[in-house]
Amino acid sequence: MAGKKSKKSVAEDARYHDTWRLLKKYRDVVWSMELSVQQLKKEFELEYGTSIDDFLESVYMAGADLSGTQIENHARCIERSNKMIRLVNSAVDLLRTKHKNGEAYYWILYYTYLIPQQIESTNLIIEQLQPHIRDISRTTYFRKREQAVASLSSILWGYSSKDCMSMLSDLFPLSDEDER
Repeated sequence: MAGKKSKKSVAEDARYHDTWRLLKKYRDVVWSMELSVQQLKKEFELEYGTSIDDFLESVYMAGADLSGTQIENHARCIERSNKMIRLVNSAVDLLRTKHKNGEAYYWILYYTYLIPQQIESTNLIIEQLQPHIRDISRTTYFRKREQAVASLSSILWGYSSKDCMSMLSDLFPLSDEDER
């Protein structure tokens, strides 16, 4: 039928593309954050002979300004990544507690994207889901996964979907520091 629009899957729909990418990268970002923080702490202790926390406390108490330093730039980068992880975690928690299918969606997202060690196959994911979602088939898993990602996407992006990003950029322009 020429006049009928073909239904796009959630993975193909541009409104949800960012959520799919975000979920696929989530595990790597969390791991990278943990490594980055640990590496920064070790380097700092080796170079300055004190912990970062003790150093920063003494710097702030002394009124010193770290603006524009390598330490400040690295700390900002870690802080931004950490905020994004917290945002995703908060959205997943909201989905789990408030959505009518939240508990099932949570477990699907958890075993597919959020668990620290990636599960190697769809069959193993479905096996892990059995205690949480009875009689889940492969077809049901893929259908519910799309629904879970779409629901999470609406929580994460809501009004700030790709269609609205240019308008939001006009309303809330990034400073030069945010763009770095």
